[in-house]
Amino acid sequence: MKSERNQKVYKIIMLVVLTSIITFIVTTIALYKTVGNSNIRYIPSDSTSIGQKIAYYKRFIDENYIYDIDEKTMLESAIKGYFEGLGDQYSEYITKEEMQDYMADATGKYVGIGIYITNNTQTNQIVVIMPMKGSPSEEAGIKSGDIILKIDGKEYKGENLTEASNKLKAEEGTKVKLEILRNEETLEIEVERRTIKVNHIESEVLENDIGYIQISTFDDGCYEEFMQNYNNIKEKNIKSLIIDLRNNGGGIVEEATNIADMFTDKGVTLLITTGKDKKEEITKAKKDKTIDIPVVILVNENTASASEILTAAIKENSEDTVKVVGTTTYGKGVIQSIFTLKDGSGIKLTTNEYYTPKHNTINKVGITPEYEIEFPEGESIYNIDKKEDTQLQKAIELLK
Repeated sequence: MKSERNQKVYKIIMLVVLTSIITFIVTTIALYKTVGNSNIRYIPSDSTSIGQKIAYYKRFIDENYIYDIDEKTMLESAIKGYFEGLGDQYSEYITKEEMQDYMADATGKYVGIGIYITNNTQTNQIVVIMPMKGSPSEEAGIKSGDIILKIDGKEYKGENLTEASNKLKAEEGTKVKLEILRNEETLEIEVERRTIKVNHIESEVLENDIGYIQISTFDDGCYEEFMQNYNNIKEKNIKSLIIDLRNNGGGIVEEATNIADMFTDKGVTLLITTGKDKKEEITKAKKDKTIDIPVVILVNENTASASEILTAAIKENSEDTVKVVGTTTYGKGVIQSIFTLKDGSGIKLTTNEYYTPKHNTINKVGITPEYEIEFPEGESIYNIDKKEDTQLQKAIELLK
């Protein structure tokens, strides 16, 4: 009996194994036949030319794809993907259409909803830094800290920041629908696009004859605006100055170094940069110091790039009269150059790393303030009462 039972078990096991083998063979044959009938031509392993590979895939698609092909869109997507392969969040290929918007942003005049947005890299979400004063976005009720989930029904992530920014721009008078997340509540807000003229600088005189200048971005013309604003408050006999660079994500480096030149002696180092060849280039102050009063610079975790350049240039050349207050800055110590191509498209490429006048590294490090003061949790820099702004109040205290 035992022997017969063992034989039955053996037969069952063999049947299962045999079935598995047959199934594997049949599946393999079916897969082979499917692949074999697909007219696949393999690229030689020694083929390293991107042109050859793109040409191969183009031929393959032309021979097998059943729908119409938009060659222009496919080529642009291929180029964009090639730049994404660098793994550098600051480098990208910019299409002709995007380039027009990009240059409009740099000059501070464009048609849109008037909003500053950023990519929260930790959550991969698009976050509103602030709506511009008097802009369509402010009138529509958009607030600092709002998260943009969708634009005209299409979902956008933080990694799609450039595409989302371009989507917010269009012809004057057209409207755009935004799906906003605010404090776990989802809102739908419609905003009309209008011509936006960006004001980079705001200024006023605070108590104790303290001048206050807020710089929102270092776009083209920022230096001229800074001089005008400073001269306006200087006429009111200010005795010290607060420069607010909180949430300033940067811009044109030359605008920042020109402003730094006003606070430093002629000939001192403002910036050190290195390029592909690793040779150092030094930017020095070209003019005599024109602002010689105590200064406090306000910074936070969103103070980046050209803002960090300005902070370091002023601070490291004026240790005794300049203080930095706030939280550690973003740490973007690399510079991008914009190249315009013949067809109107462009390339934004990381071409330089920069260092402070004392050769300190900024990239992925940032600047740690002398006075580390946290901002009130849940509040916005743009609508908080000045008396509740802990960082601003510390600056005022230091300058009294």
